[in-house]
Amino acid sequence: MNSLKPWTSRALAAAGIYELAWAAAAALRGSVIQGWMGLGPVQPEAAWLALVGAVALGGTALLIAASDPARHWLIVAISAAARAGAFAGTLFLLWQGRLPQRSLYLSAADNLPWIAVLATVLFAAHEAALGRRRCGSSEILGLALRTRTNAGVTLDELSRLSPVLLVFLRHSGCMFCREALTDLAGKRRQIEANGTRLVLVHMGSEEQGARFFAKYGLEHATRISDPRRTLYRAFGLPRATLGMFFNPKLVLRGFQAAVLGRNGFGRFTGDVFQLPGAFLLYYGELVRCYRHQNISDRPDYVALVTGHSYAAEEFSS
Repeated sequence: MNSLKPWTSRALAAAGIYELAWAAAAALRGSVIQGWMGLGPVQPEAAWLALVGAVALGGTALLIAASDPARHWLIVAISAAARAGAFAGTLFLLWQGRLPQRSLYLSAADNLPWIAVLATVLFAAHEAALGRRRCGSSEILGLALRTRTNAGVTLDELSRLSPVLLVFLRHSGCMFCREALTDLAGKRRQIEANGTRLVLVHMGSEEQGARFFAKYGLEHATRISDPRRTLYRAFGLPRATLGMFFNPKLVLRGFQAAVLGRNGFGRFTGDVFQLPGAFLLYYGELVRCYRHQNISDRPDYVALVTGHSYAAEEFSS
C-alpha cells in the first residue's frame, strides 16, 4: 500500500504522461521535434525510433511507479538519472559545437524541472520505504515489544491479553499533542468498546506524564516514558523537517487546535521535531498503523481501532 502523500503519485503520473506525450509527438512529427532540438535529420531513422521507444517505455514505467512510489523507488531513480544524463549529454555536445545554443534552453526546460520533481519524490519514497522496513522488521518489533509500561507489564504481554492502541505523542507543550489527548479522552469509551487497551508513549519523565495526562482525565491510562525516543525510532517514526514549521496550513491548524479547540500550548518537554504516530497491536503483531506525515495531522483513533473507512498502513501476519 502506498504510504506516501498523494502528491507523490500525482507527480509521477504527470511525469509519465508527459513522457508518453513527448514520445507520441516525436513519433508523429519527428522532423519538427528534431528541428527544435537543433539535431537536423537523425540518421538512421531507426536510431530516432529507438529513442522514442525508450522515452515511451520510461513514461509507462513512471505510470506504474505512481501506484506505489515507495515500492517502485528504483524506477524513479532510473528516470531521474536518465534525465540527468540527457542534460549532461546536451552540455557535452554543446561544448563540442555540435548543437546550437537554443538546445541548451530546450534541454534545461525539458529535464531540470522533472529532475527536481523526481528527486523530491525519490527522497520521500526512500524515507517511507525505510520506515516500512524498520517498523515491519520482526526482530526490531520483538525487541520493542519487550518495553515495560508504568504497570510493569510489557507491550507484548498486554497485546496477548487484548488489542493495544499504542499512541506516540509529541512534546507536552505542543497544541497538537494536547488536541490528541483531548480526542483520546473524548473517544476512549469507543476505543475500548471492543476490549482495546490504550497505551500512551511520551518523552517526559514518568512523573511528568502522570501529571500531564491527569489534566485530560487519562491519569489511569497505561503509559510509557521514553525520553531517549528509543521506542519512537523502533516503530519508524521520523523527525519533522524545518519546512514543516513554515507551512501556512500549520498556522491555521495551530490556531484551530490551540485557540478554537481551547487546547493551548505550554513549555516544551521532549524533542520538538519528533513526529507522533499510532499503532494497533495484537498478539505481538502490528495490525494497523498511522504515521504522521505532518505535525498537525489528526488521525481518527476509533477508525484505526475498528479499521472502518481508514486509510492506514495494513500489515498481515
